[in-house]
Amino acid sequence: MPRLRRLIADPAFGPATATLAAHMQPVSRPASAHDLATVLSLYQEAVGEQAVLRAMWPIADGLPEPAETALASIVDDPDSRLVVGEIEGAVVGFAWARSEPLLPQAGGAPVCVVRLVYTTPEARGVGVGDAMLARLMDDFAARGHRHFDARVSPGHRHAKNFFEAHGFSARLIVMYHDAGAA
Repeated sequence: MPRLRRLIADPAFGPATATLAAHMQPVSRPASAHDLATVLSLYQEAVGEQAVLRAMWPIADGLPEPAETALASIVDDPDSRLVVGEIEGAVVGFAWARSEPLLPQAGGAPVCVVRLVYTTPEARGVGVGDAMLARLMDDFAARGHRHFDARVSPGHRHAKNFFEAHGFSARLIVMYHDAGAA
């Protein structure tokens, strides 16, 4: 990421997002064990952002601790796919999706649940998330999935807009109440 930050800070690039998109092509690829330290660092950034939006996120919707072990398990899980997004060879995002069963009346059809998508703030708005989501959806579609869900925190307008731009729409809202709160 230091290389990406240097490129963004370069005065030749001007306004970061528009110029970054014109000069660099985001790509996505499957994550490997070699990527786990970088993905862990990005995940920790995501936890910080999500906890501000919704205090329950780290204990209900994030990864089980220790996150390092959870990420390694995801890479080894045949029902999961973990991908990274790169710009100029620098990993700037990750996304995780998992195949989950629908109810028996679905006749055995699974749903691909996009559990996490995160792009570091310096690389947002240039197509990294698009590349990662396309990689996941193409991979799961090739495995026979035609149903896709994505988890979005309430109030996270950018994430909601991102998924809506890719044809997703809300089908369920999870309500929460903390009986211990005043």
